[in-house]
Amino acid sequence: MNPARTAFRALLPVLERGVSALDRSASAFLQPRRARGKLLLQPYVGWGTPGRVEVSGRVLLPRTMRPPQTGDPRLRNVRNALRRLFSREVGGIGVTGTLDGVPARAISDSDGYFTLVFTLAEPLGAGWHEAALSLDGREGTTTARVQVVSQARFGIISDLDDTVIQSDVTSVPRMLLTVLTGNARTRSPFPGVSALYRALTHSEHERNPIFYVSSSPWNFFDLLLSFLSYRHIPLGPLFLRNWGVDLLAGHGGYKHEVIERLLTRFPDLPFVLIGDSGEKDPEIYAEVVRRHPQRILGVYIRDVTEAHRDTGVMTLRDEVRHTGIDLVLAADSLNAAGHAMSLGLITPDGYRGVLESVTRSA
Repeated sequence: MNPARTAFRALLPVLERGVSALDRSASAFLQPRRARGKLLLQPYVGWGTPGRVEVSGRVLLPRTMRPPQTGDPRLRNVRNALRRLFSREVGGIGVTGTLDGVPARAISDSDGYFTLVFTLAEPLGAGWHEAALSLDGREGTTTARVQVVSQARFGIISDLDDTVIQSDVTSVPRMLLTVLTGNARTRSPFPGVSALYRALTHSEHERNPIFYVSSSPWNFFDLLLSFLSYRHIPLGPLFLRNWGVDLLAGHGGYKHEVIERLLTRFPDLPFVLIGDSGEKDPEIYAEVVRRHPQRILGVYIRDVTEAHRDTGVMTLRDEVRHTGIDLVLAADSLNAAGHAMSLGLITPDGYRGVLESVTRSA
């Protein structure tokens, strides 16, 4: 192992404790002052089963950003990206929610995050619902969309960066240029990804749920949500990372944790895993297959790297194949769609939709 990386890992716990202590001191001074001002309640996409639903979100000081436009100057996009990254969170604020007449309450933590848990006496139907959220002592309500999963054929767990949205994560300079200078209208999806995901989520008789697991920080939630909507990519709960020192610790353990959580919450639901070769998705997904071979229907890895990385992915493919599961290194959405159709995961009409989308893009 690289000596510098070994030294960094050894110092990381000390660095985390130091930053945490500094953060607690700053919060003790800033939070009471922030709480007296105007507040923004930002709910995330809720999810759960007919009897139990979670809705998370964050309490922040408002930030001034007009809706994105295709022609926005890059400098404006950079300013907006920095406003997101350096958000001003507010802790100690009571948040109350109501879902189908059932109340839930939580207090935002020092980073502004909260999670409402609704336990339903009368099960909710599968599909999309809305929860009404409000801040204690403040006027107005905010609506959170909630996905309830029941009777689906399978679920989809997908990465976002360089899987759905072109981010150039294999090159730090290009990634920073792409992320900081773009917005929800100018960032580009990979050709055919919208048609592929619509084909996977819309079976003949069911709607299969999709979950997005990404190493992007929660600060970019609104941008990613707008991107999915603008590009007509199916909506699903997003699982992102807290902006801070924990982002430096890598994302492998984090992704494992989220995937295990989803497998546990939906014990009868098999999954399709979709990622890219740019970071550790092949290794993470291969380990999930080893642990839960009966729960995974297929693994699709978008090829965004050079030949030396492909060799490692192909080795993992051969290892995973012993479990009876295919790990497909796909050059584009059409390759993945062809394999998905062969497994019966999408219909021939769905495949034709991907073909038409990729052809138009070309």
